[in-house]
Amino acid sequence: MRVEDIETIRIKLASPEVILNWSFGEVTKAETINYRTQRAEKDGLFCQKIFGPEKDYECYCGRYKGIRYKGIVCDKCGVEVIKSNVRRERMGHINLAVPCAHIWFLKGVPSRAGLILDIPALKLERITYFSGYIITKVSVEEKKKVLEEMEKEYKGKQKLKIKKAELAELKMARDRAKEEILQIKPLKILSEVEYRELSLKYGQCFEAGTGAETLREIFAALDLKKLAKDLRAEINVLKTGEAKRKILRRLRVIEGMLRAQIKPEWMFLTVLPVLPPDLRPMVQLDGGRYASSDLNDLYRRVINRNNRLKYLLEISAPDVIVRNEKRMLQEAVDALIDNGMRRGITIKATTGGRRLLKSLADIIKGKQGRFRQNLLGKRVDYSGRSVIVVGAELKLHQCGLPKKMALELFKPFVIRKILERELAYNVRGASKLVEAESDEVWAILEEVVKNKLVLLNRAPTLHRLGIQAFEPLLIEGEAIRIHPLICRAFNADFDGDQMAVHLPLSDKAQKEAKEIMLSSLNLLKPATGTPVVTPTKDIILGCYWLTYIKEGVLGEGKIFSSEKEAILAQEMKVIDLRAKIKVKGCSKGNVKSKKNDLLETTVGRILFNQTLPEDFPFQNKQFDAKKLEKLLAEIIAKFGWQIATEVLDKVKDLGFEYSTLSGMTLGMDDLIVPSQKPEIIRKAEKEIETINSQFSKGLL
Repeated sequence: MRVEDIETIRIKLASPEVILNWSFGEVTKAETINYRTQRAEKDGLFCQKIFGPEKDYECYCGRYKGIRYKGIVCDKCGVEVIKSNVRRERMGHINLAVPCAHIWFLKGVPSRAGLILDIPALKLERITYFSGYIITKVSVEEKKKVLEEMEKEYKGKQKLKIKKAELAELKMARDRAKEEILQIKPLKILSEVEYRELSLKYGQCFEAGTGAETLREIFAALDLKKLAKDLRAEINVLKTGEAKRKILRRLRVIEGMLRAQIKPEWMFLTVLPVLPPDLRPMVQLDGGRYASSDLNDLYRRVINRNNRLKYLLEISAPDVIVRNEKRMLQEAVDALIDNGMRRGITIKATTGGRRLLKSLADIIKGKQGRFRQNLLGKRVDYSGRSVIVVGAELKLHQCGLPKKMALELFKPFVIRKILERELAYNVRGASKLVEAESDEVWAILEEVVKNKLVLLNRAPTLHRLGIQAFEPLLIEGEAIRIHPLICRAFNADFDGDQMAVHLPLSDKAQKEAKEIMLSSLNLLKPATGTPVVTPTKDIILGCYWLTYIKEGVLGEGKIFSSEKEAILAQEMKVIDLRAKIKVKGCSKGNVKSKKNDLLETTVGRILFNQTLPEDFPFQNKQFDAKKLEKLLAEIIAKFGWQIATEVLDKVKDLGFEYSTLSGMTLGMDDLIVPSQKPEIIRKAEKEIETINSQFSKGLL
């Protein structure tokens, strides 16, 4: 089967039958490679009979060599004559002497095994690791018989002439025993001491067991359909609260298992799959030593303990020894599946700083795991990455792309143009011309980049605005320049952040980028509908400073016949930019005001209003971050994204200009330390001292 033939992949719990179906043979020995022959041991972790030949079309003994024997199984060594790459696909199996719990379903949060039985995960762990017992069977008749005998004995002693104190003591003993018997219920967890005491007193009333073997029997006896039906009936009775939520969680797991046709006993492994050897290789180093995958160590531990347990069971070893070996096998299986999940009992390497061994789960989970590193995080062609810097001069739909990066990204397009213009006569010649970076190449690159869009992506891509399309502008240097207003959508800042560039190749992909992914089309947050492209930092400072009214400055109280006259007066230094003035016939007066009314404002506010759309009411107020966001949301709603984009770019330019002209700086004197700081610290230190004292006394 080829990868192309697979449409979808479904990950679910495998049954023992499915695991055996995957397998090409049982691995019974912990050996890997023979130190004398340097070849794989038979029935070991690298066995050629199970996993396939090490050399193409050659059996282990060398009797059959060559492609003409393809498909023949050697009757001497049992190896199939086939290509050696099957060692990446063929799996083996280990038949476990006793069932072992799957650590994900036992210790995962929430514990699936715990949810199904409605038993806390810690209690199930105690049973799995042989430090507790679970009652599997209760005999109602025997319980009744014991209670009757007890009552008979008590009544008989009552008739005897004994002291009142002794009688009271006898009554207490009877009540205590009665309570103990009534507490004997199916699935009740007992400690070792409790189990010993109860089995000595009322051994005939119940059966209890320990270990994953017992748990598997309990799960195998469960009727999931009946359990789901009972839980649904229970939900209808309950109205709200934690109890209902707990039942819903249980029901979700049970119904999920029923839908996927998973049997609960499959959470306990009787057959362990063995990964193909080429996915856990052993590589020979220069000094004759071998570097091996951690998985081989973990598999060897499982096989050794499993074989030892089989032998102990054969010779009918004492129960204490067998139980200890079963627990060790469970721990070995846990370490193989997920070594990091086991609290305090992780298996470490015997060499090299005693590091944790990398288990199957460690290979697939996390940032360096198979999914995120190799499947989702594949290296792709026509892409690059670089540090981002601010591009204050850019329009909202533009980004600055370094020339060298652009030349590499658009290389095939540039080569095509070179061949069309007959500047070179073959691809090799055109490639040499590109490498030489001649003037013609840069001219062609400028032409190729026109009307093309690139995608910018910043990891982690937490929402759809983490990837947006931009029109590239060729720039010098090696850093990508981005518009300051789109930082919020990418959650980017300029302290060393990196961004990836991807080039959509087909016309269809370019069309999609232009119509859906262009940054000027993505002004609103999909989650809330609020603007995601809003002025920040310096732009807010510039707009705030510009629209602020300063009392008692040059030109305060002057009256002007028009906005133009007021701006001219400010340019001629007759009035201050932030002086309170009156302007007649304001072209964008408030809806209520008449054309000839005088409007009390500042030149700064007039300049700010010139960035807004023509038929938008005059905004005669001081703008901070919240007011700016509200204003932009209103403009987007009323005028659409095209006008909103123009306004955003104008506001950005204005904000940067006037934050520069404001000359705003921060000095040490501006950072005032509160006088109550020492008192706050002293109180906190006193509280810490009290907590530490209580902890050392064992109160916490």
